[in-house]
Amino acid sequence: MDKLKVIISNEQKKVKIPAGMRLMIRRCCTAVLRMEKFEGDAEVSVTFVDDEGIRAMNKKFRDKDSATDVLSFPLGENGEYDLNPDTGCKELGDIVLSVERAVEQAQEFGHTLQREIGYLTVHSMLHLLGYDHVNGGLEQLLMREKEEEALGSLGLTRDNTYVE
Repeated sequence: MDKLKVIISNEQKKVKIPAGMRLMIRRCCTAVLRMEKFEGDAEVSVTFVDDEGIRAMNKKFRDKDSATDVLSFPLGENGEYDLNPDTGCKELGDIVLSVERAVEQAQEFGHTLQREIGYLTVHSMLHLLGYDHVNGGLEQLLMREKEEEALGSLGLTRDNTYVE
């Protein structure tokens, strides 16, 4: 990986985004691309929404009328990506993250919001690179191992919290 452009936008007002969260997200994206030995410049967008926003997107794009924690919209297939004509970066896709749901899940799983958003970011980045877990089995196991490897490289293990 050469350069990575991460475009982060906040389209929700229910949860204040903690200081350092944007940097942590960028570091999560970078960790996945390094782990995967991604070549070339890349671009990804991350959008914070609330449960209502992600529910509407889940209904529109997946025909599931429920809120979820994160949605991934890959723009590439089989390692082939469109290039952004302005930047020359490979466009990996979009990550849409419900901060409301991330807060709930952090409490439910007994870890920090940083760890939860880090996990959701890494999980989605792997989806943008073609990994999937829907069918379970070895695919799910491989994806889970990759998630923990990337998070571990950042100190976002299940027992630790992100340190800037």
